[in-house]
Amino acid sequence: MEVAWCKKHVIKGIFSKIAHFTIFLVAKKCEIFYSERGLVKKSLDYFPRQDSLQEKCGIFGAYGQGFEAARLAYYGLWALQHRGQESSGISSSDGKVIRTHKGEGLVAHVYKEEDLDWLEGHIAIGHNRYGTSGGTGAIHAQPIVSRDGGVALAHNGNLPSTVLLEKFLHSKRIKTDTLNDSEMMQRCLQYFLNQGKSIEVAIEKSFPLFTGAFCLVLLTKTKLIALRDARGIRPLSLGKLNGGYIVASETAALDTVQAKFIRDVKPGEMIVIDKKGLHSYQLEKGQQKLDIFEFIYFSRPDSMLLGKNVNEVRKNLGRLLAKECKISADVVIPVPDSAIPAAIGFAEVSGIPFDHGLIKNRYIHRTFIRPDQHLRERDVMLKLNPLRSVIQGKRVVVIDDSIVRGTTSKKIVSLLRRAGAKKVHMLSSCPPIRFPDFYGINTPVQNELIAAAMPIEKIREYIGADSVCFLSYQGMIAATGLPESVFSLSLFNGDYPIDIREKKEEINYNLRKDPLRIAVLISNSGTGTNLQSIIDAIEKKKILGKIAVVVSDTSLALGLNRARKYGIPVHILESKTSLTSLLQKTFPVDYVVLAGWKKIIPDAFLDAFPKRILNIHPGLIPNTLDGVIANPDGTPAHWNRGKFTEKAITHFLQTNATYAGSTVHFLSKEFDFGEVLQRCFEKIKPHDTVASLYKRLKKQENTILIQALSKL
Repeated sequence: MEVAWCKKHVIKGIFSKIAHFTIFLVAKKCEIFYSERGLVKKSLDYFPRQDSLQEKCGIFGAYGQGFEAARLAYYGLWALQHRGQESSGISSSDGKVIRTHKGEGLVAHVYKEEDLDWLEGHIAIGHNRYGTSGGTGAIHAQPIVSRDGGVALAHNGNLPSTVLLEKFLHSKRIKTDTLNDSEMMQRCLQYFLNQGKSIEVAIEKSFPLFTGAFCLVLLTKTKLIALRDARGIRPLSLGKLNGGYIVASETAALDTVQAKFIRDVKPGEMIVIDKKGLHSYQLEKGQQKLDIFEFIYFSRPDSMLLGKNVNEVRKNLGRLLAKECKISADVVIPVPDSAIPAAIGFAEVSGIPFDHGLIKNRYIHRTFIRPDQHLRERDVMLKLNPLRSVIQGKRVVVIDDSIVRGTTSKKIVSLLRRAGAKKVHMLSSCPPIRFPDFYGINTPVQNELIAAAMPIEKIREYIGADSVCFLSYQGMIAATGLPESVFSLSLFNGDYPIDIREKKEEINYNLRKDPLRIAVLISNSGTGTNLQSIIDAIEKKKILGKIAVVVSDTSLALGLNRARKYGIPVHILESKTSLTSLLQKTFPVDYVVLAGWKKIIPDAFLDAFPKRILNIHPGLIPNTLDGVIANPDGTPAHWNRGKFTEKAITHFLQTNATYAGSTVHFLSKEFDFGEVLQRCFEKIKPHDTVASLYKRLKKQENTILIQALSKL
């Protein structure tokens, strides 16, 4: 594009005495203007696109005396190009004036040398954009500059609900009809600034109205500010460079400008950088809930997230996928580029040779996050070309990072078959995506997600593969080497760590489930009736699932023979410390059932399987630690905390209780306590013995265990 160039001192001279006047100097796809928003230059290159909803962005900030900050931002945005390809923008400040240049297209298209010369100053912020809620196009390119030209803002994330924000703005007579979420955030901050508040106070007062996922970088004439939501859904890193500071969506951008990583911006934290240095303010108590899809797909493989290298985590995803999905094949190929590490890991464990069977045209945008479905389908054909020498006559395992809508997978299977593949096995290095995202990924409509509409076998039929396999939920967590509690996993479990408010009405939780993978832990204390009840329920289809393994702490457990009879794998546990690894890597499972297990469950195992370990307790557990459950006749029920089966039954009888009972609950770190799934009551008869009461109660226990499992 050709740029119409105007010397800044000429522009200042023309407009120094004109308060709210704008003039446009347009020549061949460029406009430069000085207005109440400061100096702004926009590229007018246009790429026709349909309206988009929610997708990722990349943000960058630099502060340092002596910096050519805009140039640092330019190279930082190059490193973050994968996070946003619709538009790009940089705002800079020399301490007196904020200048902004932005336009549609890639970083290479938007900036020329003269643009960077014009963006003077030692402070800068940059933004690469994919469309957030509210539309696309040049009008929504960022950074967003305030009306008085005093503040520029760039946003990564999405606010699923803007009801509170709109209500506040309307109360101040600020129109929101044409604004997207980022622009409403800027208007809110501007209101408080107009009231004479400092930028720090304006952010603090606005923060509760920002109901969603956000990382922000803001620029005033003298300060750089970085801000993260209280759950840390999106990544934001802080680095140091030659006495100054850099903030960026990913550590790869810090590496690009040779900044040294210091730490991540904390969830709920505001960092202010000025001539006095760095100042940290905790605006809200934070709880880390990073979107796990950053590991799976979005972040660059050379980035670090929560102390883990993205490339290595993706290899781990492939390694665990190979253990879970055992396939006979001749070659493993990735869908480039994000699935390459997973395919390498899969080949490493499976022993199947790795090769590049799909060649990518790297000048075509990513298909998963393009706004329009028609363009997405066309892109698949432009983007990938099969390498016939690798594929022809072979049984091919295709590793992709995810199967979202199924459109890309279907095209790839067709491409490979036309290239002569004998068989095509499509594998995903993450679990089925069944729930929409409201925090910045372009999967907002649940019925567009193929796994929300179809079971796995139907997915296989739809995409035309010989088999389809997804990594398990627990396998995905295990691959990161981090606890489940630090992640947002809403795409997979529908649990949204930031309230999505009115959007909840759009969620369908009554989805067709895939079979549960269950581990049953037994000892030699019984005959295996609980295990048998699970086997029978699966055969009668009362439970949609399968027993992946039966684990015992002794080879004498009678239930082992029952398992072998039905061809169920058994494992004798030699050390309790190996239990977590066993059920995450060797036999990945969704749930664990304790059926007469007598060993103490280690905390590490509880952390690895939160709300996934079912226990049967011979007593009636209350809903709260200080609560009491009433029997059907109104008398207080016995908890029997700390008592094993025989002592618990004896206690019912010795205390003249009117009812005995049992509870199926999720195990927790509180002894004999946890979320209750099912309870049963058994009326005690006058001549009951321990044996007679236990026999009736045991029958009920088996029933409520199956009821609990069937609801998972």
